[in-house]
Amino acid sequence: MEIATLAEQVLAGERRALARAITLIESGRADHRAQATELMEHLQKADRQALRIGLSGTPGVGKSTFIESFGLMLTGQGKKVAVLAVDPSSARSGGSILGDKTRMEQLTRDRNAFIRPSPSQSHLGGVARRTREAVRLCEAAGFDVVLIETVGVGQSETVVAEMSDLFLLLLAPAGGDELQGVKRGIMEMADLILVNKADGDLKPTAMRTCADYAGALRLLRKRPQDPPGFPKALTVSALEEEGLAQAWDEMQVLTQWRRDEGHFDARRADQARYWFAEEVRQALLSRLQTPEARAAMADLSEEVAQGRTTPARAAQDMLDRHLGG
Repeated sequence: MEIATLAEQVLAGERRALARAITLIESGRADHRAQATELMEHLQKADRQALRIGLSGTPGVGKSTFIESFGLMLTGQGKKVAVLAVDPSSARSGGSILGDKTRMEQLTRDRNAFIRPSPSQSHLGGVARRTREAVRLCEAAGFDVVLIETVGVGQSETVVAEMSDLFLLLLAPAGGDELQGVKRGIMEMADLILVNKADGDLKPTAMRTCADYAGALRLLRKRPQDPPGFPKALTVSALEEEGLAQAWDEMQVLTQWRRDEGHFDARRADQARYWFAEEVRQALLSRLQTPEARAAMADLSEEVAQGRTTPARAAQDMLDRHLGG
């Protein structure tokens, strides 16, 4: 594969080239990783930026319906929208359904949209290992907005927050106990809480739920990266396409304020540091996956199991042997 040519095609916005590039960066083969690193270095010179929006929510909340309605609204305004949807992989077989394209039928056919489902594989955090690089590829290809859909509420919020400019938490209308079921940590990271399905018989419930969250947000400690009034809770109906324009307006207001105040660029710099450290951690872990390391691990595990050494001593021996102490 000629990497320089592929980079030019991605920069020209060729969708097939973008798909090939994402496949390349997702590969775990050593030769492909070297090519992927070269490709990212080529594309970094373009220095293109998109608005990166992370989206999390419990299963069944209507994330796919929201993304399709929201994406169609943005493409209708002439914007190019990329959707990176991560599907959970089976712990047993390693397979994923990757059904997002079938759930977003209209958006899939939109010429200004690009949808790429990826398996989470064994990576924790609700996103695929190389999702951040996929975001950079979409930016290089000229997309204006990149939506990152995660597996669901859980560990995903921290990882997604480290690769997005805005973090949206999508929730469904529910009873008064709904507030108890959402982690405080997720609420502290959310820039906007969107209560979906605010239509039909559920509309009054959605309004009450939104009020509950708005009250809870006021009790949280104010963050320096927020202007007065943020974070906010809003109601939306992805099905009836209501509230989407207001949500987009709020996202733009928040983004512009952060740009003006210097928070936007500072946050991206912090994220770059985070991913550098993460790459170092992942590279060190990969050195423990060689056949020699696995064999040593098995031997030391047996010694620990039989009580001939302590877990701490065995771990130190393993590190000394394979990571140079």
